[in-house]
Formats: sequence, C-alpha cells, structure tokens
Amino acid sequence: MKLDEHVGVNRIDQGQGGNLMVHGWPLEQCVVSDHDRQVLREVASRLREFAERPYEQEKAKLWTAHNDLKTEQPVIYIDPENGWNEIFPWHEAIQCEGDMAQDWEMWLRKELYWAEVMKDDKVVEAKFYIPYHAEDTAWGISEERIGDPTKGEAYVWKAPFADMEDEYEELDLSEYIKTPEIHVDWEASNRAFDLAKDVFDGILEVEFRHKWWWSPDLSLSYSNLRGMENMMCDFYDYPDQVHAMMRLFTDGYLKKFDYLEKNGLLPNNAGSMYIGSGGIGYTSELHGTPGQVKLMDMWGFNEAQETSEVSPEMVKEFILPYQHEMAEKFGLNYYGCCEGLDRRWEYVKEAIPRLRRVSVSQWADSRKMSELLQGDYVYCYKVSPTDIAVPHPDEEYIRRRLNEVLTYCKQCGNKVELLMKDNHTLGHHPKNASRWVQIAREEVQRVYG
Repeated sequence: MKLDEHVGVNRIDQGQGGNLMVHGWPLEQCVVSDHDRQVLREVASRLREFAERPYEQEKAKLWTAHNDLKTEQPVIYIDPENGWNEIFPWHEAIQCEGDMAQDWEMWLRKELYWAEVMKDDKVVEAKFYIPYHAEDTAWGISEERIGDPTKGEAYVWKAPFADMEDEYEELDLSEYIKTPEIHVDWEASNRAFDLAKDVFDGILEVEFRHKWWWSPDLSLSYSNLRGMENMMCDFYDYPDQVHAMMRLFTDGYLKKFDYLEKNGLLPNNAGSMYIGSGGIGYTSELHGTPGQVKLMDMWGFNEAQETSEVSPEMVKEFILPYQHEMAEKFGLNYYGCCEGLDRRWEYVKEAIPRLRRVSVSQWADSRKMSELLQGDYVYCYKVSPTDIAVPHPDEEYIRRRLNEVLTYCKQCGNKVELLMKDNHTLGHHPKNASRWVQIAREEVQRVYG
C-alpha cells in the first residue's frame, strides 16, 4: 500500500481538550521513522515560534486573573472537537506514516491552528504532552456498545442490569461493581516518552500528562449499567439500590484518586490543561509540581448531566452527597456540564466545597444564572455548537445572542467566559471556527469596551 493510500485510513482524531488522550501506544507502535521525525520537527519548530510570543504569556495571565476572580475581562475558548476531522482530514493533512507519529502530528497541527487561525485565548506552549500507555479496569462490568465512537460512529448500548425487574432490588451490587485499578505499561510509556524527547530535542519540552478521568461520573456510570429510563425510575422504585450503587462508585473513585496521588501520576491541571467541561486551569491558588501533584493541588470536577430531568430534590438526595465527598479532596472545584443548574443551584452551592467554576449550559436560564452567580464564581457559558454546525451560520443571530448574554453578565459583575465546544461538525466549513472567535471578540469589545 502506498503512503498516500495508508495515511488516515479509518482514523480520526483521538485527542480531547487539545492533546489529552485516554490511552497511549503499545510498544510495537512506539517507533518514529526518519521521515516522520523530519515532519514532526518541522511542525514543532513552527509551534515553538508562536509559543515564544509575549502574547502567550499575556493570555496565561488573563486566564489566571479570570480563574482567580480578579478581572472583568471575558475570555474566549473554542475546541472544535469532532470538527478537527474536517479541519485536518487525515488522508489530506497528516504526512507521518506511523500511527503514534500521526497522533503526534495531529496534536501539533491543532496547536498551530489555534495560534495561527482560530486565535482564541488558548495558550500555546513549547511543550509536548505524552499520555501513559495504561489500562483502567473501571468497574469490572460494562455496557455493550453497538457502534464505534472511536471511528466517528454513533452508538447505542445494552446495559447489563437493564432487563431486571424485582430481582434488581435483591441484587448484591458489590459482587459486580469492583474497584477500578490502573495498570501502567511502563516499558511502552517510557519508550514513547524517550522517543518524544529525542524527536523534539531542542524544540519542545516533553512531559507526561494523562486523562485518567474526565468526571467521576456517578449518573453516567449508573445509566450505563442500568439504562437511562431505569435510572429515572430507580430513584423512586429502588432508592436503596441507587444509594448502594453510588456508594460503590464513590468508594471506587476515591481509591483510584488515592492510588494516582500516591504513585505520582496526577497531572498538574492548574496551568495550561483543559479542565472540567470546558476552559483552562490557570490559577495562582493551586500549585502542583509534575510527578508530585496532590489532589489538593488540582481542580476537581463533578457533574450529573444524565439527571437533567430529575427533580432538584432527588439530585440533592441521591447525587450531591457523594459528589461532596469527592469534591472535598480537591483544592478548587468546577461543577456542571449540560444540565440546567439554575433549578438546582442552591443545593449545588451548599454541597460542593471551594466551588469556583460553574457551567451555564444551553439548558439553563442564562439570565437567572447570571443573577445567581454574580462575581463569586466563573460563569462558564456554553455557546450552542449548532451556531456553527451549518455551512452558512446566521451571524446576525450569533451576534445578538452573544451580546445579550454579555450585557447582563456585565450588569451582574459575572466573571464570564465564552466556550464553543461539543462540535460534531463545522458544516464542513472549517472557517466557521475562526469566524466565530472573531465575532465573539467583536461582541466582547462592543459590550466591555
């Protein structure tokens, strides 16, 4: 097979929040050919030029002041997510041959695109982050997925406890739900790390950074194992089993956190790292040294978006007590994803210690959230990705909506950020991403001066 026929075959971008990945590469993929080395060094050299701009330090200071609640200036962040595959189709954009090298090249090109084209407030660094090659055993039992999201496919799932009726009430869940274990393949991990140091020698600093979890997802884990409809009914029909499952999940996550901390595997997410359900973690209030990071040096994150249609009182009873236990371990906390928090805010505010960043999704009353948050929290506004998911976005509507949100955020003294994420498509028009950033900047300027 010729190179141009091989590159990108059945591949899509696997990075999340920039270049975070759940898995590294097996030993057999830890190779970089002379051809790939040349490609990677050329792209990395261009990235370093951007990273050395004083502007990047200015953006880092802006994020720090923003997360420290010390500036009124809004920040803007975009991650096209699946749209990256329209910006950089593998068979057209990726020049490397090896699977690992292709992943590395994709990451570097994304960073360059942020700096050269999209021009939001993401900080570009002269660093290259490597994930560990590791296995997470999770709960020891999992749903059966039909469809493969790693290939860009939609999927449904079969929950292992879904078809149980009365027997579910008597089920000893501890026989099925096991404590997650992390097994790091150090030979493969160190091989990839050493290769990266060699390839990027004199250009980029190399550091381990792994996505060990996105969220300690209690409601997602429950719905995966029991099914969404069953979960909704179980709060009423089987409350003891819901509490038993949440207890097992919480204990499992706490043990996982403890293992990662004791073994020096936690990332420093109080810097350039993507955190929670959107945004960057820079803050002067957390201080983590790579390889020695403690939970109290980190941003924690909790959400319960699968319970969006569950009453606030049930969330208070079945979800928040367990999230409180986990949030207590972290120095600062981020809460929420797609759920509308305006209806449960009073309970969330009381349950989550050291809460700093709060998601304001399209399912929340954004004006009410503005009034509730005031200047005491970061107002993480999730702009609708449908705005740029079509070939020809309605720019007048985008401006009107952004202006409306920014106007009442300014009136309430909110520490606001505009987050464009969850993009499944850019309407096959990659320029939609950079155009949205330009419009957002213009509306920020119009409202804030």
